[in-house]
Amino acid sequence: MASPDLSIVVPVLYEEETIAGLIDHIRGIDTDKRCEVIVVDGDPRGGTIGRIDDERVVTMISPRWRSRQMNAGAAAARGAVLIFLHADTRLPHSSLTDIDRVLQDDRYVGGAFRLEFDSDRFVYRLMSGFVTVRSRWNRLPYGDQALFFRRDFFARLGGYSEIPVMEDVDIVRRVRRGGGRLKILDSTVRTSCRRMEAEGIARRVLQNWMMTILYNLGASPEKLVKYYTEDYRLKSD
Repeated sequence: MASPDLSIVVPVLYEEETIAGLIDHIRGIDTDKRCEVIVVDGDPRGGTIGRIDDERVVTMISPRWRSRQMNAGAAAARGAVLIFLHADTRLPHSSLTDIDRVLQDDRYVGGAFRLEFDSDRFVYRLMSGFVTVRSRWNRLPYGDQALFFRRDFFARLGGYSEIPVMEDVDIVRRVRRGGGRLKILDSTVRTSCRRMEAEGIARRVLQNWMMTILYNLGASPEKLVKYYTEDYRLKSD
């Protein structure tokens, strides 16, 4: 079997109701069947991967934390390019071509997309604009911007640090320290605002800002995770 050009690694936890839509979305943009899709479930019971009917999808179970799940998926990947996609994020239809164009330039080891939320409310448009300005200014894209890397560079970097939160900030900083460059694309991923709506916009934004500030001041991810209200913090086994 020929190796795929790209491997899309999706870490999931309690995404039983959304995973089929995500797989359909990926198949819709991958019209040339260039992509391998790897879904890594952090639920030891495999609740999410148990809902996947597409036999072409590689499914795995891994210990929780996105960092561990993404590393497990990357270790199993066969593509020359790794795309790390959150379950509630959708890629633009031009994404595969956009990634090809970036990686034709040897100056770049990977990149990320612009971010927008799947809501027309003014507050979400404002946040999308802020994220765009911030990531272009400090060249620090976050995980929900669909980070992608050349697989060989990702391997040399040692993958994601296996920490409970802030793994996206950590890896981008290590890319920069290692002399790598990431390209922030003009095309846009759309991410769901469901968690912000459920938790409260102000609370979620303040939480994200405070965690980033504390992390920059030296707080450990192991301490910060206590204040992070992700799904695995809200549901029991």
